[in-house]
Amino acid sequence: MFFSLTMKKWLLLLGMLATLHPMVQAQSGRGYWHQEWSTEQGDSIALVHILPVYVFSRPVDLRRYRRLVDAVKKVYPIAQIAKAKMADMEAELTRLPTKKEQREYIKTIYDQIKEEYTPVLKRMTRTQGRVLLKLIDRETEYTAYEVLREFRGGFVAGFWQGISKIFGQDLKSEYDREGEDRIIEQIVIYYEAGLL
Repeated sequence: MFFSLTMKKWLLLLGMLATLHPMVQAQSGRGYWHQEWSTEQGDSIALVHILPVYVFSRPVDLRRYRRLVDAVKKVYPIAQIAKAKMADMEAELTRLPTKKEQREYIKTIYDQIKEEYTPVLKRMTRTQGRVLLKLIDRETEYTAYEVLREFRGGFVAGFWQGISKIFGQDLKSEYDREGEDRIIEQIVIYYEAGLL
């Protein structure tokens, strides 16, 4: 009697594990970067590259990190669009022969961007705005100040630099993927890989 009750428990446990196995496989990719297999002396060994887990000593640090992740998710597509528009603009500007045509083209593009993105930018938080400035520099290799100076002139760039300073931002801030922006860089890598 004792043996059959223990055996039933083990069979029930094995049955549960067998039904859970497909579910565990369906979730692959959520807790690790990627998985490789190697064979050593006839045994298959899984090499699993685990994503780093951040441990925060204070709840406020966790909230800041989550806010940064949300900001990157929201503004990274905008930075990608800015990169594409910059490439298109530079190609078109080299094609236009006169300065007058170039200025008219820049004004047209400026009006289109202003109309399309003003509502989006008005709803951004300060963190999202700061991350957007950093990601524009990351994607285009130009700071926001350099973009403004190039396409709108030095006076306009200086004006907006002054306004941004009032709100605690800096249009001249450069993206430092190895230094102060390494967490943003890591979040972007995870976002591009579809892990966020």
